Amino acid sequence: MKRSNPWLAVALWTLISFLTLFPIYWLFVISVKPAVDLFSTPDVLLTSIDWQNYIKVMNDSTLRGYMMNSLIISTGNAVLVTTLGFLACYALTRFDLAGKESVFFWTITNRMAPPAVFLLPLYLLLTQVYVIGDFKLADTHLGMILVYCTFNLPFAIWTLRPTLDGIPKELDEAAFVDGASAWQVISVVIFPLARPGLAVTLILTWVFAWNEYLLAATLTNFNARTLTTGLSEYVTTTGTEWGIMAAISVFTLIPALIVFGMVQKHIVAGLTFGAVKG
Repeated sequence: MKRSNPWLAVALWTLISFLTLFPIYWLFVISVKPAVDLFSTPDVLLTSIDWQNYIKVMNDSTLRGYMMNSLIISTGNAVLVTTLGFLACYALTRFDLAGKESVFFWTITNRMAPPAVFLLPLYLLLTQVYVIGDFKLADTHLGMILVYCTFNLPFAIWTLRPTLDGIPKELDEAAFVDGASAWQVISVVIFPLARPGLAVTLILTWVFAWNEYLLAATLTNFNARTLTTGLSEYVTTTGTEWGIMAAISVFTLIPALIVFGMVQKHIVAGLTFGAVKG
């Protein structure tokens, strides 16, 4: 399309960009409008800016705690899931295990099931099972990190599989011949080559954990409550504070955009790694 009709390509990409970015623009417009202007003159164009909603959000210590909880849970889950998924994929792709294709399919079935199916068993596990002494995982960072592994770990395994399949097994065999241990092969040979795929897995699982609402709203109370669940506190019987909710939503976008910008080149390389095998 670029060669035959470049203007059509430009128009098409402009339309796609507009449709993608307009909801974010509209979210920002709502966040910087006073409530009176929001309901009286709901204009698309941004005529004035009022930062009161952002000031309220930044001065709210409860919301700052929710944001810290989200950072701890999403980062901890992304690191744990990426590590376990990498080791699981190495075992499933490097060794001739009986029924490994069935194992791959079984792992993805957890991702295929709706999260609501797991709510009751997960709630009973977190609230009724003692881990150490009187310690329970309910409403804790560790509990939510492990809960998100239920859905993110199968995704990580399937995301990393093409990456490890694209690394020749002859490299492992050559390292073993040179006297390397299994851990040295993983850390020195496989890990550097799989870094782009690991970066993709890390960022996607981080975003999934950061944006998750249903499980966090059901399985947390205050200590591990996340920023996304904090939005529901502004929907009350007396009304909905749309401006503050929009400001919080903008805040939830910022960390994801920063992380995406930091690992953008790895994402592009990881999405195409292993797509063509020689």
